[in-house]
Amino acid sequence: MAPTAADSAQGTDARFSHREIMVAMSGLVIAMLLAMLDNMIVAPALPTIVGDLGGLNHLAWVTTGYILASTAATPIWGKLGDLFGRRSTFIASIVIFLLGSALCGMSQNMGELIGFRALQGLGAGGLMVGVMAVLGEMVPPRDRGKYQGVMMAVMPVAMIGGPLAGGFITDNLSWRWAFYVNLPLGVVALGVCWFTLAKLPRGTGRARIDWTGAGLLTTWITALVLITSWGGTQYDWASAPIIGLAVLTIVAFLAFVAVERRVDEPIMPLSVFRNRNFSLAGALSFISGFAMFGGVTFLPQFQQFVQGSSATNSGLLLMPMMIAAMVFSVGGGAVISKTGHYRAMPIIGSALMAVGLGLFATMGTDTSRGTTSLYMVVLGAGMGCLMQTTMLIAQNSSPVRDIGAATGAATFLRNMGGSLGVSLLGAIYTTTLTHSMTTHGGAGAASGGAVSQMTPEALKALPEAARALFQRAVTDGIDAIFTWGAVIAAIGLVISLFIRHVPLRGFSKPAAAEPARDPEPTPAPAQS
Repeated sequence: MAPTAADSAQGTDARFSHREIMVAMSGLVIAMLLAMLDNMIVAPALPTIVGDLGGLNHLAWVTTGYILASTAATPIWGKLGDLFGRRSTFIASIVIFLLGSALCGMSQNMGELIGFRALQGLGAGGLMVGVMAVLGEMVPPRDRGKYQGVMMAVMPVAMIGGPLAGGFITDNLSWRWAFYVNLPLGVVALGVCWFTLAKLPRGTGRARIDWTGAGLLTTWITALVLITSWGGTQYDWASAPIIGLAVLTIVAFLAFVAVERRVDEPIMPLSVFRNRNFSLAGALSFISGFAMFGGVTFLPQFQQFVQGSSATNSGLLLMPMMIAAMVFSVGGGAVISKTGHYRAMPIIGSALMAVGLGLFATMGTDTSRGTTSLYMVVLGAGMGCLMQTTMLIAQNSSPVRDIGAATGAATFLRNMGGSLGVSLLGAIYTTTLTHSMTTHGGAGAASGGAVSQMTPEALKALPEAARALFQRAVTDGIDAIFTWGAVIAAIGLVISLFIRHVPLRGFSKPAAAEPARDPEPTPAPAQS
């Protein structure tokens, strides 16, 4: 797609000094932290919430409603930012998120909480894509790596700090403060962004919104997320509800593609996928989300059941991974900004992630915490190399006028990868654990619901032989999911080898200074 005058205008009118960028980033970092931290903080409070509000059979929807809304809203917010300006849409998403947070804290029953969580998720979808799209318009790709590295470092902080903060709030205050804590932070982010983003283009506001595409997008995303949430847990994979949702997903997806091909302003411009680098970066985003979230989610199972760590300590023991991810994300971004070269980063990141996951797949019941920590450093380094680089490549491969939709698509792919990873790897974990119990303990070892209801405290009360049997089964399940995670990450390594180096755009770099510069993505035939 060739650049337009509007693209050029957008790329040059919104120049920010380094000081202005750093001030604005203080608000953007808080907004990103809110979006990523929320589910992690709420998780430890769920048992208390159920005890207070009742509705145990609806517990999963407290999380599912949030995920559904945020996943479906992410690409829509991105496109709205393209049409109506980043500042107004981003501020609107903050307001909706804060409104949802306040209402969640005031909920009087489980139905209200689920509905308000969905409202909160709608805002969270705008926060995640809005932060990266705003940064994408404030900073040219040539200098963006060092800033995006800081933003992506928020992800591991949220993954580790969320459960710790949620547990502390629940134990010492009230579960309602797991939602109310968003309000003062959100107000700060709102104020900072209101004043610091005024230089961003405001958009015309005259374009027609693709409501049909938005509806179809929401339909097939919702159906797919429900499949991954319900399949193998509430319903058998071959059951009528799951099959029906699969059919709905396929039909709605095909209809969505047909609509997006013919409308003037599609919610998700399919043209961006014609760019080879964008498609490859999107695939890497999906794979990194699948391997990272899928693997890390189940690591505490090994730490608590096999290594004997408490729930709080298992969160603290993930610190080596978080620190490594932060160092490599920030350091990698600085290197990219200094050199302008990024192609090596996804290759190194994919390789490290595959090696790290492969190392976890070798763990046994006698693996020490120190050894596990070393494996975490390797995996965290791979995560840090990939997280911000894939977004940078996706944005640099898209026209400036479509940067919001491109950011939304890349974020959506990472979220979907994580959701599918948790679901599918969870099914593998449960199946392998049950099979191991049956194989080594007899047909009755995995019956009676004892496996699904096992807790670390209950495990300590079992006889030595039974305890050893369960720990072996957990280890077999963990090894199975990390083996599959390593295979998926290895596929990502192969994909990363096909990424081409396209010089990063700069707002103020004249063409003569960079003879090989490609101001906008090259046309589709050249990229394919």
